[in-house]
Amino acid sequence: VPIIKYYKQMGFKLEEMKSFLDGNTYWACEKGFREKIDELKELENEIYLKYTSVKDWYDLVLEAESVIDNNVQEVSVKYLEPTSYCFLDQNFNFNFMESIINIEWTNYIEKINNAITGPVMHSFSSLRERMEKSSKRVRIMQNTILECRECEIMKFGGHMAASCYHIGPHETINEAYEKICQWGEKHGYSLGPQTYERYVTDYWTTRNKDQFVTEIIIPIVRS
Repeated sequence: VPIIKYYKQMGFKLEEMKSFLDGNTYWACEKGFREKIDELKELENEIYLKYTSVKDWYDLVLEAESVIDNNVQEVSVKYLEPTSYCFLDQNFNFNFMESIINIEWTNYIEKINNAITGPVMHSFSSLRERMEKSSKRVRIMQNTILECRECEIMKFGGHMAASCYHIGPHETINEAYEKICQWGEKHGYSLGPQTYERYVTDYWTTRNKDQFVTEIIIPIVRS
């Protein structure tokens, strides 16, 4: 009975235990244990992927709730820790729902045998064009759970940035941009040239646009 209970603790089913109990050979144990290790390793990877996806989304919901509850919409300065994102350059026509819930991006991630987690981010090469709504191209960025090849990632961060949360529809994000521009002029900072939009909560989480939370991130240097 103790042996059976220990096999059960390791995840073996009764029919799998039979060869160990009947054969009583090292070969039977080695083969059975090796197969069980492979099975459990695959299960471990699957659970890690699911846990990471759920935990990251949960953290975004908590972040959005805190921003909304405390009406956090003032400009702040932050250092962006260097990190890497998987990315894809695309045409952009200011259809935010189509660009955030992005079938081309999803297909690309599947093609490179990976999985995404965390918020979708958009990178615009020109702050001016983004504010004028004349941008034609966007770079979609997101964290991946599995390791990417070097050619599939871009470096992000390693510098100071101005950050401002926007609460509400994506169509009114220019309010946050104007706020950052006024702040930069007042405090002697040059902005850009790039800008990043980090979609904390969006169509993935709610259909209520008034509850959308977006973080605008713009690199800064002293003028």
